[in-house]
Amino acid sequence: MSDRPRLLPLLGTTRHGSRDAMTCLYRCGNACDHPVPNTSDNAYFGDLVDAEVSRRGVVRAGAVGALVLGFGGAAAGALAGAGAASAAPAAPAVPDAAGFGRPGGGIGSGALTFKPVPPNKLDSFIVPNGYDHTVVIRWGDEVIPGAPEFDLHHQTAAAQAKQFGYNNDFVGVLPLSRNRALLVVNHEYTNEDLMFPGFTSLDALSVEQLKVAMAAHGMSVVELERVGGSGEWRPVKSGRRQYNRRVTANTTKFELTGPAAGSAWLKTAADPKGRTVIGTLNNCAGGVTPWGTVLSGEENFNQYFVGGDGAPEQLKPQLARYGISTTSRYPSGNRKWERADERFDLAKHPNEAHRFGWIVEIDPYDPESRPRKHTALGRFKHEGANVIVANSGHVVAYMGDDERFDYLYKFVSDKKFMPGNSWVARNHNLTLLESGTLYVAKLDYTSAAEIDGSGKLPADGAFNGRGQWIKLVSGNRSYVEGMTAADVLTFTRLAGDKVGATKMDRPEDVEPSLLTGKVYVALTNNTNRGVGSNPKADEANPRTANKHGHVLELVEDRNDNTSETFVWSVPIVAGDPTDPSTYFAGYDKTKVSPISCPDNVAFDATGNLWISTDGNALGSNDGLFATAVEGPERGHLKQFLTVPIGAEACGPFITGDNRSAFVAVQHPGEITGASVEKPASNWPDGDYAKPGVVVTWRVDGGPIGS
Repeated sequence: MSDRPRLLPLLGTTRHGSRDAMTCLYRCGNACDHPVPNTSDNAYFGDLVDAEVSRRGVVRAGAVGALVLGFGGAAAGALAGAGAASAAPAAPAVPDAAGFGRPGGGIGSGALTFKPVPPNKLDSFIVPNGYDHTVVIRWGDEVIPGAPEFDLHHQTAAAQAKQFGYNNDFVGVLPLSRNRALLVVNHEYTNEDLMFPGFTSLDALSVEQLKVAMAAHGMSVVELERVGGSGEWRPVKSGRRQYNRRVTANTTKFELTGPAAGSAWLKTAADPKGRTVIGTLNNCAGGVTPWGTVLSGEENFNQYFVGGDGAPEQLKPQLARYGISTTSRYPSGNRKWERADERFDLAKHPNEAHRFGWIVEIDPYDPESRPRKHTALGRFKHEGANVIVANSGHVVAYMGDDERFDYLYKFVSDKKFMPGNSWVARNHNLTLLESGTLYVAKLDYTSAAEIDGSGKLPADGAFNGRGQWIKLVSGNRSYVEGMTAADVLTFTRLAGDKVGATKMDRPEDVEPSLLTGKVYVALTNNTNRGVGSNPKADEANPRTANKHGHVLELVEDRNDNTSETFVWSVPIVAGDPTDPSTYFAGYDKTKVSPISCPDNVAFDATGNLWISTDGNALGSNDGLFATAVEGPERGHLKQFLTVPIGAEACGPFITGDNRSAFVAVQHPGEITGASVEKPASNWPDGDYAKPGVVVTWRVDGGPIGS
């Protein structure tokens, strides 16, 4: 029987917004067609805090002194209270890491001057008038010097392991000098329909083709150079290119760190000590750290495993909570990788799945370094992790679990960030994510009785409330009854269930503003909200059958990112601005671009929030949007670009000098019935669809957006 998505029963062409059935199959293994993994009956805080205090008793977070360091995207140490100065996040051998320019003067006016791109269904990459763009790198391009030229009809795993991988998601750009940088990209998943000519089914693929797909996963590091002093960038084509690197699903000896490393849950035939892992997979979003590394989130890892029905009975509840079928050997959407490597068969290797679902840290400045999986940050379907340095000097990482009705998390390091470019400082900072305290979010509401699922604002004029970070584990000490620290970190979802964390509408990217300290959460959608026996709409997730998603804003108490309490609000309720259920921070909706399914978020150097979308349920192509989050322009959302048909906009990254905007075009032409021979998209080269990374810049050399 063929595994082609067009032959699967009960699947229409368009599902869950405008996401196609083919994307649902390959990206997440048809997650939304399976039962909701979270079957817990969590109780919420209730209205514990006076509404007026919740709305107004907030110390504005503008005193947080974090900077966008160097080229952008990383936080300086916000160490004013500790009397320390910030420093560039480069390796000590790279003295000019801040040469791209730092943001000047703090928060800008927020005025975005570009003319919005209108919604469309074009098979093109569309930018505003006055802007230009180019493809930086695409699937199959050389990464490792000497890689063979891409040959669509004769692909090999050895070649793909040296070439740019498939379906790029997260994008980070770290400086080497003013005109050199390192592009770091995640490769989330593969679509064999669109990769292999003559594809009929996953079962019909050769073992070598399966290994090609495994090599197309992972991460790429590519050295870039600026073109003519402009905002354009391209891969360096000559010289040593000593930083270029591929990490794949078969890269050996990822190092496990933190309290769960060496535990019984992580011991397998491949590593009886439970200290190392082979490979990384389904790497979605991520973040750039203040010390110049990249964090990558392992997300929908469940779809790579078979044999859950043959796993030990006592393990089946944990597997099921992570979306792994325990009733079928081959659940819908499975990739059949066990044909190439038996470690993906849980009937034979039941602990192998526990080695995925972590935050991976990679050092792009050291191509010989071992990537690390940090167990202290918990195991779930990580969208990514984004870091800020708190006033105390402790590192705080924010994370979302991208599943319907799952949770928001925060990690606070035990150690403090050490500023400076010395080897001592950098080696110290490389240990910051190995030990600390992991929290899960629990929200209360000011107007719970008024929420009817329609998206109508309550009488106080806002969806808002207070919240608490519930401590799950600190170091080797568990705060969850009946679970050890290793249990909590390996089965973090179950720990969140036990403490009654708030069920959210697919919390994806979670990112703090380095200029204000406020935290923004992209809640993509949840068409199960309030449907049947599923949890009803609440003030933090205010719409039944939420197909367009929303954005949450958190402000930590006392202006302190290590605080255990916060206030929250919903500044953006996405959708068509003419729909009365939408909200854009109170801004005039006649001037706002329609947006649906927010996915990744980023900030430019002046504090504007940039939002990319995934699965636009309004029927037009996905794209990248921007809005001010402070001042009179707060909520004035404008569409900056659109990606080609069938594609998702991922990984927006605005450089620290605000001169370049990078975006990943993921799964172009991923539409049921498409194939290599009959592509639904011809982007970017006019033949067949290829995922790729694009850079956009202003033709006159001015700052992006404003």
